[in-house]
Amino acid sequence: MGKQSQYVSREPDSDGIIHWSDEENAVWRDLVERQLTYIPGKACDEYMQGLDLLNLPQDRIPQLHELNTVLEKATGWQVAPVPALIPFDEFFRLLANKQFPVATFIRTREEFDYLQEPDIFHEIFGHCPLLTNPAFAHFTHQYGKLGYAATPKQRVYLARLYWFTVEFGLLKTADGLRIYGGGILSSPGETLYAVNSDKPERKPLQPLDALRTPYRIDIMQPIYYTIDSVDRLFEIADLDIMALVDEAMELGLFEPKFPPKDAA
Repeated sequence: MGKQSQYVSREPDSDGIIHWSDEENAVWRDLVERQLTYIPGKACDEYMQGLDLLNLPQDRIPQLHELNTVLEKATGWQVAPVPALIPFDEFFRLLANKQFPVATFIRTREEFDYLQEPDIFHEIFGHCPLLTNPAFAHFTHQYGKLGYAATPKQRVYLARLYWFTVEFGLLKTADGLRIYGGGILSSPGETLYAVNSDKPERKPLQPLDALRTPYRIDIMQPIYYTIDSVDRLFEIADLDIMALVDEAMELGLFEPKFPPKDAA
């Protein structure tokens, strides 16, 4: 995706098993233990149900076949091992085939609190629980199919819709704000900030607005888009999203709600 990673993904052996080190398993254990203290009452019910269904091991990194057994039965999805960074073509191709890419490396202690690249903790703990949900799974599949057929410029706009839903989406429920975005759910700082802070804007999701909203990956988000139910993703997935992308390209981007990177 245009840059190099300092991480090297681990290759599965001939039986599909990845041999993680004791330290890598310990990093997973500590990440899971910490995040499990933050998400109750903040993650959406559908995520928590998916987490129960996956029954992730807490003392070691799960093997991908363990996830596939559950995901295949729930929604027909699988996870696929990939290098730390993959081309956009491959990313969309996998999603279009109901395969969620999982980079088979885990962050070091030095980047325990935050790293810009999606590691196996982000992908599995952040996203896989909701891949057991039909609406979320359908939306992700449709997104992959659209992205695979899109032009490079269209993909840049599509990425914003993914960012404000799959990565940083919030639900507005009768019980208050709840998180469904995996970028939030794998980050303790953003989990607290997204739900409790009075700093960010929170606006009902209009897909055209999301397509026009700039974002940065290295800051707490200044704006979140909310939906009333995860089932709303069914409706969004079945819109003419590419017509909205073309409209967004014609209208142009909103003014960023953050300073330029070198001035932040």
